Amino acid sequence: MPPPKGTTGSELSRSQWAFAFALVTSLFFTWGFAYGLLDVLNAHFQEIFGISKVQSTLLQLAYFGAYLVYAPVAGVFMNRFGYKRGIHMGLSLYSLGAIFFWPSAKFAKYGGFVGCTFVIGCGLATLEVAANSYIAVLGSQKYAAARLNFSQGFQGLASFAGPLIASKYFFRGKNATSLDTVQWVYLAVAGLGLVLNILFFFCDLPEITEDALATEIHEAGIRTDEEPFYKQYRCIFGWIAQTAYVGAQVGVASLAVNFLSEQGVGIDKSEASQLFSFCQLTFTIARFIGVAILNFVDPALLLSLYGVMCCLFSILIALVPGKPGVGFLFCLFYFESICYPCIFTLGTKNLGVHTKRGSGLIVMGVGGGAWYPPAQAALADRAYTRRSYLVPLSGYIAMTIYSVGMVIDQAVKGGFRFRNIDEIAKNKEAVATDAGEVEKREVQRRETANSLEKDKSSTEFIESGST
Repeated sequence: MPPPKGTTGSELSRSQWAFAFALVTSLFFTWGFAYGLLDVLNAHFQEIFGISKVQSTLLQLAYFGAYLVYAPVAGVFMNRFGYKRGIHMGLSLYSLGAIFFWPSAKFAKYGGFVGCTFVIGCGLATLEVAANSYIAVLGSQKYAAARLNFSQGFQGLASFAGPLIASKYFFRGKNATSLDTVQWVYLAVAGLGLVLNILFFFCDLPEITEDALATEIHEAGIRTDEEPFYKQYRCIFGWIAQTAYVGAQVGVASLAVNFLSEQGVGIDKSEASQLFSFCQLTFTIARFIGVAILNFVDPALLLSLYGVMCCLFSILIALVPGKPGVGFLFCLFYFESICYPCIFTLGTKNLGVHTKRGSGLIVMGVGGGAWYPPAQAALADRAYTRRSYLVPLSGYIAMTIYSVGMVIDQAVKGGFRFRNIDEIAKNKEAVATDAGEVEKREVQRRETANSLEKDKSSTEFIESGST
């Protein structure tokens, strides 16, 4: 059955908007926690199963490969059945994958962990398509990037909590050589997914449909969605940028514990896991700072600046060892903060009838995390781990090229922007002004025609009197 007749975010009441925003934002915590644990499990499984860095990145391959496979499916599903049913499907897959961590830990099967991680990834891919897209269109386009950064800030909080829990329970005492704690943690994760699924079942989540979004941009004179999807170049290049960026981000995080423990400054695996959690905390704080900045600065311009800084610090990490290298890693996490949400909102902007399909494509870019970590780990196995941080540099360069291209495109079409603007509201004003000018000219034309008609009638009367 098709989704119910929808609305736009700007048409919701304040209470409806706040409830929908809060509930969908809670989803970001679920995959932030799972993602935070994933990078720590990399290092933990190297110890438990005696595998190499490259072999341990099979977890990343499964997790992010699921996005590559399942995100387009999720986009099509939600286009047909709506956001709410998509969220139910995502949470169900998420809980199912987490439950099967229990037998994988019980029988110490690394392949089981990889398979369960793939199922969790399919669930989270679905949730990302739903939540990212829903938050992006839940209100004014001007603040879309700020809204998404704020919501994803809670993902960062969960990513901080994951390594912190792992540093306390995975790497200490007998847990350093066992999987007992892992099974309990993921059972709790499955329970969290079940609770959220129940809450969403009983909530009245307003459905925002593509037809309503298309009508909104058409009223503003924006008709880019009338072109077929393959000509939505902002979205397609956004997918390429997202693939490159997420690959770089995941590569940086997946070997962070190894990097920190190999700097020769007395940091062991447990302390490295704690430091990694503080890297995630830095990332989260920076994301909330980014929310404030994005209220005033154009997202494409800010993304360009942050992209340049990511390139710089990835080079410095690879070249400078010891404590300075640790400091540069923290700086890199800071400047990564706003990148994913900004790429998403830039890539899905003004898609109208293509919104959900475009969201699925951009989220599919998360699949870049499947192949960057193995490439980086292969270099780490053959050289120093810090040298491997040259691999993410390529992803940051691609992202920076995209953002600079967006800045140039905006400058060509409407002049250089430093301040963030509401493009739809501005266009509606322009359309209204143009309509007013047309109406004014029509009134003037009618007045002129009436005047000429009167002059003609007067002339005929005078001529008739003379005769």
